[in-house]
Amino acid sequence: MADKMATREAYGKVLQELGAEYPNLVVLDADLSGSTKTGEFKKVFPERFFNFGIAEQNMYGAATGLALSGKIVCASTFAMFASGRAFEIIRNSIGYTHANVKVCATHAGITVGEDGASHQTFEDLALMRTIPGMTVVNPSDGASAKELLRQVVAMEGPCYVRLGRAAVPFFYDEESAKEIKLGKGNTLREGKDVTIIATGIMVSEAMKAAEELAIEGIDCRVIDMHTIKPLDEDIIIKAAKETGAILTCEEHSIIGGLGSAVAEVTATNCPCQLYMVGQRDTFGESGSPEALKAKYGMTASDIYKGVHVLMKK
Repeated sequence: MADKMATREAYGKVLQELGAEYPNLVVLDADLSGSTKTGEFKKVFPERFFNFGIAEQNMYGAATGLALSGKIVCASTFAMFASGRAFEIIRNSIGYTHANVKVCATHAGITVGEDGASHQTFEDLALMRTIPGMTVVNPSDGASAKELLRQVVAMEGPCYVRLGRAAVPFFYDEESAKEIKLGKGNTLREGKDVTIIATGIMVSEAMKAAEELAIEGIDCRVIDMHTIKPLDEDIIIKAAKETGAILTCEEHSIIGGLGSAVAEVTATNCPCQLYMVGQRDTFGESGSPEALKAKYGMTASDIYKGVHVLMKK
């Protein structure tokens, strides 16, 4: 197995497997199948693949109709266009009818890189978790993406799956990924001093930071919060009680995303010291993914510094 894989690559691979398992699975795209990797499904099941062109609202409207007539639908475009351009259709058509549509959105966050601010979305998790009945998933690596997508397709009802452009390290293999469950956070590292709750590609940065902090004698618990909604409140409350401090990290705005969701849980159940790493109320810009992560404060170094802030409190 390769050391790294983009979660969008994992999506393309697992779609072929799911197509064989589910004869009623159809895949839709908005003229980006090479980038979203839905073209992998088209190669094997061309009669069940539909390209709607650059017409995202129309695609998600059609996805609703297909789902309400008995199909399982995976409909893909970039996260900016799914959550932004098509939000009303996803809310009123898919969400309101509880249609069995999986909005599998790729190229989320700052690591879209050179595509620039117009394509870098930091609002999608916030928007999608406000839709009643919408499941929201943000896998951390290729193996977990495959397993979560299998569970997403097996479940009934709408789901938003956030997928990335850049390759990220593996934390799971095929066997360990089978332990992942929708709606349940997964503890990757035990610790008693501080809890780092990460989602998506920030899980790799969290693990790097935890290793650096361990050298200094700071024992960090690391949780992969791959499901943003329904959120695993039990694992958060347990962490708040046992470590007394939580740092959240996400490739998303700290307004409305994972950090906000965790704050909602701790404020009403077990208040504790909280620090958030993520996009801080600003647009991005064009650049390499690594340079942008550094500029906008989404690296292992930023997590490291945040933990020290918490420890001083």
